[in-house]
Amino acid sequence: MPQLLITGASGFLGGRTAAHFASLPDFTVRATSRSTKKAEALTELGCVFVPGDLTNASFVQQLLDGVDIVVHCAALSSPYGPKSAFESANILATETLLQAAKNAGVSKFVFISTPTVYVDLQPKFNVKESDPLPPKPVNRYAETKLQAERIVLAANGMGIKTLALRPRAIIGAEDTVIFPRVLNAYEKGKLKIVGKGDNICDLTCARNVIEAIHCAIQAPDHAFGEAYNITNDEPVNFWEMLNYALESLGYNRVHKKVPKGLAIRVAGLVESYYKLFHPHKEPTLTAYGIAVLADHFTMDISKAKSHLNYRPVMTTQQGIDEFIAWHKQQ
Repeated sequence: MPQLLITGASGFLGGRTAAHFASLPDFTVRATSRSTKKAEALTELGCVFVPGDLTNASFVQQLLDGVDIVVHCAALSSPYGPKSAFESANILATETLLQAAKNAGVSKFVFISTPTVYVDLQPKFNVKESDPLPPKPVNRYAETKLQAERIVLAANGMGIKTLALRPRAIIGAEDTVIFPRVLNAYEKGKLKIVGKGDNICDLTCARNVIEAIHCAIQAPDHAFGEAYNITNDEPVNFWEMLNYALESLGYNRVHKKVPKGLAIRVAGLVESYYKLFHPHKEPTLTAYGIAVLADHFTMDISKAKSHLNYRPVMTTQQGIDEFIAWHKQQ
């Protein structure tokens, strides 16, 4: 029975992934994170939880003893922060884990990357993995995740099989990123429709990312060494989706609008102010955040379908409703 190591297990995707695979009879699961906030819950589900720091080589080597497959979800995914923090969490941790995996004889390494590598503050439709990437990454998160992805993919065939998944905008129960940020902005009276409010985007249910991970684990040899876009394969109107969620949670719809150009200029000023006076705090507004709210962004997942045999198992509507039901229970 293969043993999986799931990193970032106290986070949204890592925790959901560890819980899912622990429920299957075909795997045993070892889960790790620096935080222990989900340790008890995951242990009760059958995971072996081992807390620690993935930049610590001796810890990681012990962690990988007996592991067959690594699913690397851990990352610093903030849109803002010190460069050293991103390099440590996203590059050094990945390098350390990958080297230890090769030393331990791990057979497969699935890296959770990000489509933020495509973002250049312009609308995007049907983005393919083969499309040219922006000459300058939109933020340090995108920059360091791309470097880490390239390190992982370059190792394929060097005694280990590796691939990367780029899931777009993960939603669902336990979401700590997308909807919580939106709700926080709404409650502070700062949420406005940026642009015309007609932007179409892809989202990805956490359950669908987990399905993609399962497909990756079972993929044929020729599928490794590549990066794959992952979505629900069901583009939606971003603001219609958001307003549906707000109304379902008892809030009023957002109607007020602000021009995208103005929002981008204000975000630039805010980011400059924070760099000067609060370099370790996340700005209240960023150009990347404006792009998420205003720009069309859809991705082509035909490569994942053909190479990994990936098919979504949950609709966008089901993913939103899953979050709403979970949020109401909190």
